[in-house]
Amino acid sequence: MRFLVDECLSARTVALVAAAGHDVVHVRDRDLQGHLDEEVIARARAEERILISADTDFGEILARSGAALPSFILFRQGNRGAEHRAVTLLANLEQVAEDLRLGAVVVLADDRVRVRRRPLR
Repeated sequence: MRFLVDECLSARTVALVAAAGHDVVHVRDRDLQGHLDEEVIARARAEERILISADTDFGEILARSGAALPSFILFRQGNRGAEHRAVTLLANLEQVAEDLRLGAVVVLADDRVRVRRRPLR
């Protein structure tokens, strides 16, 4: 899968997910650090990448857009370590892959995984 990781997540997360065989880049790799969330979303859409963040603002912006893509993965966990996040993502990716392909917001919380298909209404 193709991912764009937001600046609020460690570049170590990128390395760990890439090591599992995914095409993943950090916003820093695209000179988007400090840019508006809408610009990050536009880049994810243009590059056909799934946006990964711990920033809830992305979900709100995507809901207002009415578009199905890009998909968005939101981390809502107590453990904010890069290794924990990478393991959580990789462990749940197969179960949400089809939703992400079609357009969804996936929330990875400590005790559950929530999926909301897009466009959100």
